[in-house]
Amino acid sequence: MSFETIKIETDARGVATLTLARPDKHNALSAQMIAELTEAAAVLGADPQVRVVVLTGAGASFCAGGDLGWMRAQMQADSATRAREARKLAEMLGALNRLPKPLIGRVQGQAFGGGVGMMAVCDVAIGVQGAKFGLTETRLGLIPATIGPYVLARMGEAMARRVFMSARIFEAAEAVTLGLLARAVDAQGMDAAVEAEIIPYLSCAPGAVARAKALAQHLGAGIGAAAVDHSIAELVAAWEGDEAPAGIEAFFKRESPPWAQGPGSKTRAER
Repeated sequence: MSFETIKIETDARGVATLTLARPDKHNALSAQMIAELTEAAAVLGADPQVRVVVLTGAGASFCAGGDLGWMRAQMQADSATRAREARKLAEMLGALNRLPKPLIGRVQGQAFGGGVGMMAVCDVAIGVQGAKFGLTETRLGLIPATIGPYVLARMGEAMARRVFMSARIFEAAEAVTLGLLARAVDAQGMDAAVEAEIIPYLSCAPGAVARAKALAQHLGAGIGAAAVDHSIAELVAAWEGDEAPAGIEAFFKRESPPWAQGPGSKTRAER
């Protein structure tokens, strides 16, 4: 099993660490990374030796969202291509969300857009104090569509609406309040905090853990095909409106988009 944008390492206990490995790009989600993560979810889910999966990112950031190359490609794509690419992301998030193993997020730095979506599919996520988060799509004239079902399932509508539309950057303490992080710790305490989440599972029956996770998802809000399809259609509609082309052009020119009036309008936005 060979990957270029991610790494998988499994210790003797059966704890697999799945690392986003594009640190020079702040682990932005490229088409290749999305495909490799989808494959990794299948491989880890089927491996009876794997008891727990830890999801993290190499370097300074957990995941900065969508890759700029992907964004450029979408500017020229037709509706069918845009929908197909959005579905690949949705399928990757769905594969991680349904992973029949506990998925623990180790969030050591910033996470925007799709990175927040990656956090939302974890069963529990631990973040480092000082980390920055944001659903910054609306600054580009886009919406947090494909990740939306998972973000809403994690936060609930009331909490999500505090950050879902405003593109406001928030810190780890607020991410805890929103339900996105279980807790925030200092960098020196991160390993111990993640280990504290891992250890209880090593005393549990793996099959029972898988069934309990599936039951929790069945009894919860649930993310069905209709919700995924709607999110994809809404993203395509946003791409084809007047605002997204203007916002993305301004982003690449390092200018403020025409609607921006306040400070911080040049902050990067992701899918």
